Amino acid sequence: MTAATSPSLSSDEYEQLQSNGFSLLSQAVPQNWLPELRTIFDNNIAASALWPVPRSSSWNHAMVDLEPLVQTVCRLPALLSVVGALIGERFFLAQVEGREPRQGGGHQQLHRDLSSQRPGDNVSALIFLDDYGPHNGATRIVPTSHRVRPHEAPFDYLDESRSLQLTGRAGDILVFDADLVHGACVNPSGARRRSFLVSYFAAPLYASHLKTAQLRNVRMDTGECFEPSGARA
Repeated sequence: MTAATSPSLSSDEYEQLQSNGFSLLSQAVPQNWLPELRTIFDNNIAASALWPVPRSSSWNHAMVDLEPLVQTVCRLPALLSVVGALIGERFFLAQVEGREPRQGGGHQQLHRDLSSQRPGDNVSALIFLDDYGPHNGATRIVPTSHRVRPHEAPFDYLDESRSLQLTGRAGDILVFDADLVHGACVNPSGARRRSFLVSYFAAPLYASHLKTAQLRNVRMDTGECFEPSGARA
């Protein structure tokens, strides 16, 4: 695995990220890339039967991991900087696929995707290709929920009182610790809400990642590794 270095965050940015468990990068994707990225998504929507594991019929799922521009977006310096700060050690790009809730579909109960071997070793990113909000089923998150504090009761995934539904513009990127409580919402209008869901894993997970890559329909080369730069003093 080759290694590249991601840029640093300021100390304040780093502390806020660690506290909240997520960062919303406004307009991180160049606007002139978005038309091509949307075309890539639409041209690669694949029926459930074409995936190794059947996918929900209430979503569009797109096989995009072999597309060069998608690979470039997953390596944007600002994105890698946040991922590296959350993981805190050498990491790799593990998976990317397109997802879009159809009209009346997309609702998820609040949940955690869960770290694998230690807290923080698994980070996700949602790269939004369309404007998003309550009208088209935008993701909701529970800030600071990625770490259980001493003597804190287990999180009640049916309790929505702390959840925050996101609103933003095409080109934004949500980066979050896999243990952050989150969930998609129903798309009531059917307005387009295309996004790329990206997974980054700490380097020690590489062997286990390879064992399940085919089952998760990972076709791209995942051998490149990134060095986190940490917080800047």
